Amino acid sequence: MKKSIVLALLLVGGFCSGASAQENIVLNFSDGRKIDYPGEIGLGTGKGQPKEDWFRESGRLQVRNVESATITPFLPKKAANTGTAVIVAPGGAFLGLAIEEEGYRVARWLSDHGIAAFVLKYRVLPTPADPVTFRREVLAVRTGKGTASFRPPADTPPESLADAQAAIRYVQSHADDFGVDPARVGMMGFSAGAMSTLSVAIANAPDARPAFIAPIYGRMVPRDVPQNPPPMFVALAADDGLFARQGFGLIDSWTKAGGKVEFHLYQNGGHGFGLGEAGTTTVDWIESFRRWLEVNEFLTSARER
Repeated sequence: MKKSIVLALLLVGGFCSGASAQENIVLNFSDGRKIDYPGEIGLGTGKGQPKEDWFRESGRLQVRNVESATITPFLPKKAANTGTAVIVAPGGAFLGLAIEEEGYRVARWLSDHGIAAFVLKYRVLPTPADPVTFRREVLAVRTGKGTASFRPPADTPPESLADAQAAIRYVQSHADDFGVDPARVGMMGFSAGAMSTLSVAIANAPDARPAFIAPIYGRMVPRDVPQNPPPMFVALAADDGLFARQGFGLIDSWTKAGGKVEFHLYQNGGHGFGLGEAGTTTVDWIESFRRWLEVNEFLTSARER
């Protein structure tokens, strides 16, 4: 990334970046407060941690030690409603959630373009309740110097998967309330959220199967994929220091299982580009996603329904 290396590389973009190890690490924390968007819905999947910590890093709202899973709806205006819905799962290495950059901002874009969006606040692994301890251990994890009580998991934790599946079930079963088609409820995730999105599709639970998925800068390693998986839209930057160096076996796995794939590999943009890194072509990815939905007949206007 072209900015100074800050905690965003942990909570927004994972534990690695394209930046060199010689650059100075700057932790830029400030106090934060939960934004009470209307209509937040509890999913009832079980208890997480005793107390959430909402804070800002470089001005961007984050949350860790999630108490319980919720979805927050961002619904389009009735005249623009396409009937399509997307569960949006922020990233954060399963240790926190970049809920503003990879959640609320993305959901607002989707709803502004006629797509109902539901930001998933899912349970993550525990980190120290004390903010000072947490910040010290973040530095230890990032630099490899010192000790820390947490590390990112190799794959989606069971609680995170259960929360994502519950979100799909909820939106599908309440589709009439939201003005969406239960057969057009998909899922999008960023980094760790992309891993959750893939895990939901691969689990292939009959009552929690997304109509389509969009893992954005997620792991690209080969996976065991069930036959006829949902259509998949993938976006990744070639200079992603976390996932661009592992090959693209996921694409082969998906197509061999009979799945449709659209894969956008951007020249640059790093890891954690959210809605797009300024000065790169990643700024166009979400419009490409919308067009992909349209071409695959997931979008219809209110007039056509």
